[in-house]
Amino acid sequence: MKLIDLKREIQQELLAILEYWLRHAVDEKQGGFYGRIDNHNNCYADAPKGCVLNARILWTFSAAANRTNDWRYAKMANRAFAYIQEYFLDKEYGGVYWTVTSTGEPLDAKKQVYALAFVLYGCSEYYTAMHKEPAKQLAIDLYRLIQEKAYDPVHGGYFEAFARDWQPLADLRLSDKDANEKKTMNTHLHILEAYTNLYRIWPDAQLKQAIAGLLHNFDEHIINQYTGHLHLFFDEQWNVRSGTVSYGHDIEASWLLFEAAKVIGDEALVNRMKANALKMADAVVIGLDTDGGLWYEFEAADNRLIKEKHWWPQAEALVGFFNAWQLSDQHEYLQYVYNTWAFIKQHIIDHRHGEWFWGVNEDHAVMQQQDKAGLWKCPYHNGRACLELLRRIGRQADEH
Repeated sequence: MKLIDLKREIQQELLAILEYWLRHAVDEKQGGFYGRIDNHNNCYADAPKGCVLNARILWTFSAAANRTNDWRYAKMANRAFAYIQEYFLDKEYGGVYWTVTSTGEPLDAKKQVYALAFVLYGCSEYYTAMHKEPAKQLAIDLYRLIQEKAYDPVHGGYFEAFARDWQPLADLRLSDKDANEKKTMNTHLHILEAYTNLYRIWPDAQLKQAIAGLLHNFDEHIINQYTGHLHLFFDEQWNVRSGTVSYGHDIEASWLLFEAAKVIGDEALVNRMKANALKMADAVVIGLDTDGGLWYEFEAADNRLIKEKHWWPQAEALVGFFNAWQLSDQHEYLQYVYNTWAFIKQHIIDHRHGEWFWGVNEDHAVMQQQDKAGLWKCPYHNGRACLELLRRIGRQADEH
């Protein structure tokens, strides 16, 4: 395969992903987007609506509108921003609700910092595309709120979650599979991602300092410098509380950390994150199967590989290994991109119903009980991977 072929196929797939969400996701009767679409494209009108799904739709269609100037994508982004403003913002205590009912009433009103970060991320991209000041102001307000409520001034980093009124919360978990700990890799990664996107439109000195602080958090606490994998869960003092390896997060973080250092223009951090990116990409190689797909997780406690291949680690592998190739000029990284893309085309893309399956099991059987759209399933990972690759391949062509 050649880069020009990859670019053509990725462009086609991006359009297909966007078309799927345009066609199936819009809830014309109750506003916003359906909270759940199953594997066979059945829409559940009474399903709760998740803040993260809405924010990721906002980001994806804003980014797509910014690249293509397609009015349909802009309309979709407008819809997502309007719904967030109307239904997800907590007008009394600040921040955003985790979920609302299908009709927009607050359902789970906890303050998950991860969700605030994604709304911030989406609003920053929306401003880039549409230049609407309320979006930029909301992004800045959410940044300031995270700094005020979630930042740990003693040990550094950010706390995971709070009750609606920002009081302590017993259950801090993002999902049932997570450990109930005060600090997590996942939330820190997506605060970093959001802050980086905000810095592009609002190069504030204190924001730059916060991004640098997050990069130091990763370098000193979150990246296992011996293995190249990420630690996932921590207590307040950064003591590690999990031995699980998440291959998808490893490869996703490898390029997001480097990107953040570049955006703030800190040369020392750029060099450090370049070294980390290559170390982490090398560590992820052990998670690649012979078919080109990336396994989900490895449980170190009982030496057990989770033999599933979910959609989002495949998407992140495309960007992470492409980034490693750009940083090193080592062809094996580009070959991993080609191999993963071949796996995605054969096993992850739903060529009949559209979009990507949640994942496949070891025997490549589709995970049928998982959804096409839901609290977690969204157009962000695969849409972003396509947009990133198109940008990077274009830049690569310009440099050669």
